[in-house]
Amino acid sequence: MATIECRNLNFPNIEAVIFDKDGTLEDSQVWLRELGYKRVRILDAQIPGIGEPLLMAFGIQEDSLEPAGLMAVGSRRENIIAAAAYIAETGRGWLESLGIAKSAFEEADQYFKDETSTSPLFAGSLEVLKFLSEAGLKLGILSADSTTAVQAFVRRHQLEPYIQLQQGVDGDVSKPEPALFLQACQTLGVQPHLTLMVGDSVGDMEMGRQAGAAGCIGISWGNSEAAVNLKGADVAIAQLDEIQVLDS
Repeated sequence: MATIECRNLNFPNIEAVIFDKDGTLEDSQVWLRELGYKRVRILDAQIPGIGEPLLMAFGIQEDSLEPAGLMAVGSRRENIIAAAAYIAETGRGWLESLGIAKSAFEEADQYFKDETSTSPLFAGSLEVLKFLSEAGLKLGILSADSTTAVQAFVRRHQLEPYIQLQQGVDGDVSKPEPALFLQACQTLGVQPHLTLMVGDSVGDMEMGRQAGAAGCIGISWGNSEAAVNLKGADVAIAQLDEIQVLDS
């Protein structure tokens, strides 16, 4: 067990830390925006006029990505359902709309199949993960992305020595459902009240709090727009290295 300190707030008796991926460890804003634009272009080519509303729904505006928007915090399934809802508004049946949305997402995946490697770790993230691991803490990633994408992220950045949990969203249950955090803790072999949640969204904070986490740490990476989306955090930090181990 260890005592974790963040901005003069202490969390005693911590055994594990669970991190979100996108916006927390991975600087994926550019990648997510480009992926969202590609999905929208494919759909707009089939259904002219749907593009602008979909961009707004995804949280994409010109060269920016809304930190609390659907592309940033939603699961793939949630993004598909949102796209299908806009398609259905054109008078198509629901099953047809879902099929069109899924097909467009798959086409976008093929177009960008080698591009996820362009999303880097936030500066200093690797060092913090190594430091926490060496302090004897169990570390995990719990993302709204798919488990396959989480595993690819860990391999790409060679995080296997430090990350014991690689969990994404593959079914109907997504953030902020506390069941995801509870499942992550069970996989790590730790109790929720001995585990910290670190993320960049309200969903991360709400999930951790509802699951009985020892604490919820929100991170903005110095982005003032992202900082306002950390409601529910016990403490908000701008850099990951503000997470310090006092003793272990």
